[in-house]
Amino acid sequence: MRRNIVHLGASSLTYAIREIVQVAHKVQELGQEITWENIGDPVLKGEQVPPWIKEIFHKTIDNNLSWGYCDTAGIPATREFLAEKANERGGARLTPDDIMFFNGVGDAVSKIYGFLRREARIIGPTPAYSTHSSAEGAHSGYAHLTYELDPYRNWMPDLEDIRLKIRYNDSITGILLINPDNPTGAAYPPEVLSEIVSIAREFDLCILCDEIYAHVVFEQGATRHLSELVEDVPAIVMRGLSKEIPWPGARCAWLEILNREKDETFNTYVKSLLAAKRLEVCSTTAPQMAIPEIFSDPRYPRHLADRASVLNSRADEVMSTFKDVPGILVNKPMGALYATILFEKGVLNDRQSLKIDNPEIKNLIEGLVSGCPMDQRFVYYLMGATGICVVPLSGFYCSRNGFRITLLECDDAKRLQTYQTIAASIKDYLSSDG
Repeated sequence: MRRNIVHLGASSLTYAIREIVQVAHKVQELGQEITWENIGDPVLKGEQVPPWIKEIFHKTIDNNLSWGYCDTAGIPATREFLAEKANERGGARLTPDDIMFFNGVGDAVSKIYGFLRREARIIGPTPAYSTHSSAEGAHSGYAHLTYELDPYRNWMPDLEDIRLKIRYNDSITGILLINPDNPTGAAYPPEVLSEIVSIAREFDLCILCDEIYAHVVFEQGATRHLSELVEDVPAIVMRGLSKEIPWPGARCAWLEILNREKDETFNTYVKSLLAAKRLEVCSTTAPQMAIPEIFSDPRYPRHLADRASVLNSRADEVMSTFKDVPGILVNKPMGALYATILFEKGVLNDRQSLKIDNPEIKNLIEGLVSGCPMDQRFVYYLMGATGICVVPLSGFYCSRNGFRITLLECDDAKRLQTYQTIAASIKDYLSSDG
């Protein structure tokens, strides 16, 4: 073309959770059954949405208004309801005007980074969730800026790393938190959140906090909502339906805007997000209409507690399965839907492999592993040998070697067999060494 039409940040748009699927489909076509451990869709893994929630939604779609447009920021009654729920927690006060709906957190993330001034950077965690790291890198045209999550301290943020990187890079305008975290399953204690708030205040920054897993926490008090601790620091919190009902297909998420009146530049930026949303008219109406009745139903707290208990028992299952496997580190997840298996430094090399019986699959895998990251090499061999599809940690913008698994399989026997097969494969792989 007479001019280059490719955005400077196009190469940053990667999503390893879905990209691994392309390889898995090729393996599947060659005769290997695939066990999908790559994506956090509870429905795909067999979880049933409670019938009473379905009944509420059935009533919602019988309302003819659910088939039409709604206000750009979202249905006023739902925004009022969510603001009141947030205010019940204490901390920063919200009004309905501080709630803004989007078609899933992915849509919100795209707007949040896409309408930042290009030289304004957001520093986020590594391992990073791909939606955030890709969007931030694409917006700036540079590599995503990261701070370390420490696997030897239960994947807690390295606060000194955050402070030093902010001090010596004045382009950093905000700090991203994902709490509970994806991919590590860490839940940040109140004192950690308060320290990050203090750093943001010290350097005059805003905070972005992805709380899509805020109600998927395994122990009471393990963490808190940012709004309870943010005090006077401007912040944007991302919430949604996909993980807690679970209802990923609803594509329904919202932002809580905290302390917008404390900083006029921040307030102007927030207004630009709403202006951008107006170009799309609005977000999907029906799920928004159902929220107040679902969330206020007396059965909802028990639904959340029961799910947390089930996921906690599966996290214990991960720990018992992998605790004696040499060469790896596993921290028990405290929230979200995942566990991260970390390879100890130096245990991987390019001579290791797993036995693959199907010669066509073997040829495919051996053609893929040359020059790829060491953890991705293991992931490919695991898929070729066993059909289990996991996501390498290198796919989460991380320099450490490992991979993410889910806690989602509802078939107890299949889930345990999957974990045990992965554990046995790690032992075989590490002992093969050419």
